[in-house]
Amino acid sequence: MTTETPLHLDEPVALPPPSPSGRLVLAAWMTTALIFLGLVLAWEAVVRLAAVPSYLLPAPSAILARLVERGPLFASNALTTLSEALAGFLVGGGIALLLATVMVHSALAERVLYPLALLVKVTPIVAVAPLFVIWFGFGPLPKVMIAALITFFPVLVNALAGLRAANPHALEFLRSVGAGTGEIFFKLRVPGSLPYLFAAARVAIPLALIGAVVGEWWGASDGLGRIIFLANSTLDMPTLFGTVIVLAGLGVGLTGLLALAERRWLAWHESVRQ
Repeated sequence: MTTETPLHLDEPVALPPPSPSGRLVLAAWMTTALIFLGLVLAWEAVVRLAAVPSYLLPAPSAILARLVERGPLFASNALTTLSEALAGFLVGGGIALLLATVMVHSALAERVLYPLALLVKVTPIVAVAPLFVIWFGFGPLPKVMIAALITFFPVLVNALAGLRAANPHALEFLRSVGAGTGEIFFKLRVPGSLPYLFAAARVAIPLALIGAVVGEWWGASDGLGRIIFLANSTLDMPTLFGTVIVLAGLGVGLTGLLALAERRWLAWHESVRQ
């Protein structure tokens, strides 16, 4: 006969290691900023010392001057591209979530739908973008469709993985107490899939921006993609590089907002506590 060791509440409990302090995070950001500044200064020095023509590689100072000079133009076109990308992300992500919900509850639906989804994945966006412009005109619709097409598959794959990652013990418990399919889905599968969905969004949102820009290359009256196309045609490299910087800033900003939302809504998950 074995005896269990009683649990004393006054005994010390091993706690998980603390998260990095604010000073360490600040030091990491400062190190990154200094490295970036050093690269920019080296770029400026090489262009000036080697007298590189502006149509080959503009100096960072020339790019900054162009950004300041045409700030309103960049801002208005960035808003156009951003709205198209976000609309495409919502459309593509929404369809992906709907199909993932169907597929996780039906093996037959998965066998039928997954090959079609894979076909969408392997379809070259550059090939279908001009077709969308021809079919749907030069308005925002083809850009939204291209952004939706490029974001669809990453969200679908992660949504499927997340909905299937439900704790099997919790799943059996809910079934044992008579929980229905809807209750299991919304109370167990959906909360458990949120880390996967946030991971999908981190991949899909930059892809949506790329899809919107590709659509603007083939026919648009405004947008960052249109500016890149015109600047490349006229060898206006300061404008082209400035547009790329604005586009990168949009991607970084959206990713940062997504990270803040993830930390707020998934504070309970181990991936956020690390």
